[in-house]
Amino acid sequence: MASQIESHRAGAEVVTGDAVCRKKSVELLEELGLPKGLLPMEDLQEFGYNRATGFMWLVQGKKNVEHTFKKIKQTVSYAAEVMAFAEKGMLRKITGVKTKELMLWLSVVEVYVLDTSPEKVTFKTGTGLSDSFEATAFALGE
Repeated sequence: MASQIESHRAGAEVVTGDAVCRKKSVELLEELGLPKGLLPMEDLQEFGYNRATGFMWLVQGKKNVEHTFKKIKQTVSYAAEVMAFAEKGMLRKITGVKTKELMLWLSVVEVYVLDTSPEKVTFKTGTGLSDSFEATAFALGE
């Protein structure tokens, strides 16, 4: 996993420290047109974004952090390293994010917002299942 980060580090903007990492990750989500509260990780140690390749990553101090989005009663787990390729309206090839469906943890591989319905956020799992939710459920602080 770390080797994937290392292979994109050259030419990337990299910041360290919880406050500046949170700020930069929220700015990137906003720039992409995604909800700003989509990555509510804790104790962030590093954020990196390589504009040339679209690769972004977040490294947090804890092994896993679980967050429940209260408005949709959905629990999501964030690994110590979360990586994705970012493009307008989408995070794809996501690693390190899982959602709990019934009793199973399913890997989230894609998150996107369509231009035609910006009020909805769609999550796609590795199994091919997808589900859409109101974007307001992922506002900062939710």
